[in-house]
Amino acid sequence: MENTVVIRELGRQDYVPVWKAMQAYTDNRDAETGDEIWLVEHDPVFTQGQAGKAEHVLFPGDIPVVQVDRGGQVTYHGPGQQVAYFMIDLRRKNMGPRDLVSGIENAIVDMLAKYGIEAAPRADAPGVYTDGEKICSLGLRIRKGKSFHGLALNVNMDLEPFARINPCGYQDMVMTQIASKGGPEDLERIKPDLIDQLCDKLGYTKRLESAGLPSLAAAQA
Repeated sequence: MENTVVIRELGRQDYVPVWKAMQAYTDNRDAETGDEIWLVEHDPVFTQGQAGKAEHVLFPGDIPVVQVDRGGQVTYHGPGQQVAYFMIDLRRKNMGPRDLVSGIENAIVDMLAKYGIEAAPRADAPGVYTDGEKICSLGLRIRKGKSFHGLALNVNMDLEPFARINPCGYQDMVMTQIASKGGPEDLERIKPDLIDQLCDKLGYTKRLESAGLPSLAAAQA
């Protein structure tokens, strides 16, 4: 079981129902519950992490701000951004939080390299960066050895809302995206590469495909 993962396609969704579903899945799972990676594109929203400071939300305007239970500061989700949530039993996989973070970051670095985009993580700020600009944000929560929340990879989106915040708590953080660096512009084009790299770096040799929220979480969403 520790080598099998369900890749769950959720399409475009409001943020809060998916967040509540992540919480429910994590709280209701047991030793026999499989690991899943949820792929989703969100409607515009700012999310503020547990350690988030109000001064980093500059002028949100008409975009809602949601206080959430992941690590990190404020970030933006919107159309054209590929989000992946990691519902993983870390104890069963014998992984620590650092192993998970490194695996995700390395998966993004190798995926971007396929598109001719040179990128790397930073020791002082989780995520992946290219030419000094942030292309992928990372924010996770571990509860009783189980992970949820995940990554937000900028593919082909309106980056303007990032100017309304200090992204991830950094005043001078510049955000970029795959399309601006000469890579694919379509989420459907990058998904297979993303899944391949995540499965490789996180040690999944068997994958199953599904769509819609799982029954374990859907009732609570």
